[in-house]
Amino acid sequence: PLFHKIARADIAAGARVVKYGEYIGTATAGIPRGAHVHTHNCASTDAQRDALRADGPAHPGTVTADAAPRPGAPGDPAAPSGAAPRTFMGYRRPDGRVGIRNHVLVLPTSICASDTAERIARAVDGCVSFHNQNGCSQVNADQQLTIDTMAGLAANPNICSVLAVSLGCEGCQNDLVVDAIRARTGKPVRSLVIQQVGGSIRAVERGTRAALELAADAARERRVPCPVSELVLGTNCGGSDSSSGLGANPLIGEVSDWLVAQGGTSVLCETPEIFGGEHVLARRAATPEVARQVVGIVEDYERYVQMFGAEMREGNPSPGNMAGGLTTLEEKSLGCIHKGGHSPVMAVYPYAAQLKPHEGLVIMDTPGNDPSSVMGIVAGGCQLVVFSTGLGTPTGNPVAPVLRLTANRRTAETMADNTDFDASASIYGPESMAELRDRLIDAIIAVCEGRPTCAEALGYTECALPHLCNYM
Repeated sequence: PLFHKIARADIAAGARVVKYGEYIGTATAGIPRGAHVHTHNCASTDAQRDALRADGPAHPGTVTADAAPRPGAPGDPAAPSGAAPRTFMGYRRPDGRVGIRNHVLVLPTSICASDTAERIARAVDGCVSFHNQNGCSQVNADQQLTIDTMAGLAANPNICSVLAVSLGCEGCQNDLVVDAIRARTGKPVRSLVIQQVGGSIRAVERGTRAALELAADAARERRVPCPVSELVLGTNCGGSDSSSGLGANPLIGEVSDWLVAQGGTSVLCETPEIFGGEHVLARRAATPEVARQVVGIVEDYERYVQMFGAEMREGNPSPGNMAGGLTTLEEKSLGCIHKGGHSPVMAVYPYAAQLKPHEGLVIMDTPGNDPSSVMGIVAGGCQLVVFSTGLGTPTGNPVAPVLRLTANRRTAETMADNTDFDASASIYGPESMAELRDRLIDAIIAVCEGRPTCAEALGYTECALPHLCNYM
């Protein structure tokens, strides 16, 4: 099937199967040269992965691959450089950071305020909101994570001002959330408590008037020239197939390297999809401590999943991933981490922690679930997310635009309504990877200057906040 693997050499039963120059599994039966390599004859286990950690990179003699190396691919001399600094027209905030959108955030501090917040946001142009499933019935650590995420979303430079809406009796009290926001940013913040104003109808009325005033103030903001080095670029992938690791993610990696060379920050996330590739990223860590942190977030995630009697490989790769040619989680992860290009890993951040500008390539510890992983990096300050997909997904975000690309030619046609950039030439040609990189950079600059992504045009803003434990 399309994008599935073929053995390039005979692989004995029990021998390692290698792709991208790294272990992706072990042959569960003898695989002759030219045979289809997939779940029927290849699998991976924690014991095999741990042995690989101990004994270094796999030997390249048993490589399987979907495509031969080609000129212009990552690692080729046609690498991006920091020459010719780029600029874009953005919103310079009082704290010095730069936004690419100018939203008023109507922020529900709990699930009980979410419907009211959404009604207020829908009534006023320039306002955004989301449905917050959290905010109450949480243990302290879980509630703090929710507060930190809300504060991060409010502090994102794409947000001009905030209206925080609470019910009044929830765990995430309005003053707790507002204090957390003000600890991160000095932008205007107003409060509305539904129980204090006399119910939902009055709250929508008062909230709409407040939002109109905030939106009028936001409308006076003007774009100014800003260097690309001010960008904190999020990267994510979802609905992956083998084309993601072969074409789309390496292309994002080229853009990531270019942005790092320009002095910006690029963010990898999705910790479960680093699993099996963490040793590769650890080898690129700027310091031994960062290397330990890269491996540590994967090990911590493994231990968390094991608390429930489960393993990381349960449900990952997904049925869609496997239908698209991905056999093991290691293979999926090795394709996923291509989004980080070849730059050194400078830091590892907790979920929704404030990301620094001008830091180079960093990692944020997030779930693999797309809406919650995107939410974490946006709460960290990413103004824009570049999202690769093989099978096609509509994921968006209320705060930051999500620019979606695919290297699967079929998906570029069937999911055209949701696809911003056709990257299939990264596999089929005729454009080189360097040419595609430059074209994708131009598309990113256009989005930074206001061009809506498909998700924005369609109003797709689905998002999710993670839980550390179940509701109380």
